[in-house]
Amino acid sequence: MLQGLIVLPWWGYLIVALVFTHITIAAVTIYLHRHQAHRALDLHPIVSHFFRLWLWLSTGMVTKEWAAIHRKHHAKVETPEDPHSPQQYGIDKVFWQGAELYRAEAKNLETMDKYGHGTPDDWMERNLYTRHSKKGIALMFAINIALFGPLGITIWAIQMMWIPIFAAGIINGIGHFWGYRNYEVADASTNIVPWGILIGGEELHNNHHTFGSSAKLSSKWWEFDIGWMYIRIMEIFGLARVKKIPPELTCDTAKQHIDLDTVKAVITGRFHVMASFAREVMNHVHREELLKADRNNHESWTLLKRARRLMVRETTLLDEASHKRLDSLLAQNGRLKTVYTMKQKLQDIWLRSATTQEHLLHALQEWCHEAEATGIEALRNFSQKLRTYTLVPVPI
Repeated sequence: MLQGLIVLPWWGYLIVALVFTHITIAAVTIYLHRHQAHRALDLHPIVSHFFRLWLWLSTGMVTKEWAAIHRKHHAKVETPEDPHSPQQYGIDKVFWQGAELYRAEAKNLETMDKYGHGTPDDWMERNLYTRHSKKGIALMFAINIALFGPLGITIWAIQMMWIPIFAAGIINGIGHFWGYRNYEVADASTNIVPWGILIGGEELHNNHHTFGSSAKLSSKWWEFDIGWMYIRIMEIFGLARVKKIPPELTCDTAKQHIDLDTVKAVITGRFHVMASFAREVMNHVHREELLKADRNNHESWTLLKRARRLMVRETTLLDEASHKRLDSLLAQNGRLKTVYTMKQKLQDIWLRSATTQEHLLHALQEWCHEAEATGIEALRNFSQKLRTYTLVPVPI
């Protein structure tokens, strides 16, 4: 049997395949995504060029095309102009044909011109990586055979399937269709677990769409972003510099009144504020109403039981039937209607355009007074907590 330059036991070839594909995932999440598309960090030129070379060999992807398509995805998310939204194309098409959608959008010159700015345009990019994007894949094929013999073809095939399945299929498809949400943003993005090592942190897609320019994708203490771990390690050796991560809120119990610092904290950390409101107010009041409800009235009980998801969900993501169920529930339950109304009023504060800090300060004070006047304990407690919010200085 023909052998390559490197002879390994069967498990050795498996490790090689996993290492090769993992380097590709790291290149996509650190270089293409966080560094190029979102400018969330700077990379040392040696690291940046290594990732470019590896992606040329293992995927044939062009930096400008990937960054432009991803930026357009954020700008046009879940609309007919989104290059790969399962809400528009259907989950089957995005999951199984995500790579085809990517290639089709890469031919759109308007997308490249509008969203492809700031990507590499040096001699290597113009004359090798972009002009001969497919030759890198062929070179990797030859390298794998030379190193591992016929088994190198299998390793190469796994490399070629990895990005279309895990990036185009799982992240772009399932990441906008199924999973859990830490934050109710205006798109359908979700977090997927436990794919962290295989997808490099990209499985935390709802977190990313909430804080798009952040180099860190994890939010909860139990979420693991392996790409962020690599970035921190590179920082130690001077190979990377983080530019932005999500804001953090804390409570200063010595502060019992709303001031401009409170306004800044609430506006900057509004997604954290709304997540806390859902957890500490809406969920709490919903549980109280469930305990009081008549279980013998099956239709009313079922509607109430499913109400929490409808109340928490971003309004623009509810279909017509869900809107009708929510309206019916709120018409039947005054406390839940009050809580839901206060949620909308809180969101309206930072949705106002051309508003001065003084107006925002007054609006937040009025919201707190109104919340405390409702007589709902969870709202009163949240209002008192809101007064203590302050931003944590985030070390970068």
